[in-house]
Amino acid sequence: MQDELFDLKDCITVITGGAGQLGRAYGAYLTEAGARVAMLDIAATDAALPDGALFVEADVTDRASLESALATIVETWGEPPHGLINNAGLDSPPDADARENGPFETYPLESFERIMAVNATGPLLCSQVFGGAMAKTGRGSIVNIGSTYGMVSPDQRLYDYRRTDGEVFFKPVAYSASKSAVLNLTRYLATYWGDRGVRVNTLTLGGVYAGQDARFLQAYTARVPLGRMADPKDYFGALRFLLSDASSYMSGANLVIDGGWTAW
Repeated sequence: MQDELFDLKDCITVITGGAGQLGRAYGAYLTEAGARVAMLDIAATDAALPDGALFVEADVTDRASLESALATIVETWGEPPHGLINNAGLDSPPDADARENGPFETYPLESFERIMAVNATGPLLCSQVFGGAMAKTGRGSIVNIGSTYGMVSPDQRLYDYRRTDGEVFFKPVAYSASKSAVLNLTRYLATYWGDRGVRVNTLTLGGVYAGQDARFLQAYTARVPLGRMADPKDYFGALRFLLSDASSYMSGANLVIDGGWTAW
């Protein structure tokens, strides 16, 4: 019975941002679990994609591009997706232009709009296209990838080491604003599609280790009750739970897996 609850065999699952670090990890895990995975990204990557996964070039900010991706998936597997992971996301990298990581008062509008387009408009458009197709079939699960910074403000003290070095550096506003939007997009869609069998939940993540500066790592892990950053595999079980029948009565919720970051 337990195996049946978590069964993903032949579950057609779309992962946006499929060529990124987390997207590739999610795709590898889900294909191993028996799912049929479509990895969507704006461009192909030199990094190896999981065996058995389908790469589909698509832009999450372009509805026509997403509709073409849906047509490819239906042509390949004969039916619309069963699952959608809205994983594609942008953030300002630590080495971005000084204006982008500068004071809030002078944060560039174009930077805000670029990040909002991918992180907030992207999930909306993907949900319209793929979620709409799911609703027509009367089943489906959408997992919107959130962030602790959509629930609480960035802790600017994590970057004190950069200011000590003489830089003017602040974690910018756009990522937080965009991930906050995801939480209520989830709630809206859960109520909108509830009577059509489509469940919608947010999976809120903590920071993932990706070779960050040792000083940042020290400051970050000191702030986490479990004392470390996440590894991609820390999120696999939650994804399987949310995509499978194990969460059949769960919709409109926010599942937080952050090592305890937001428990303080």
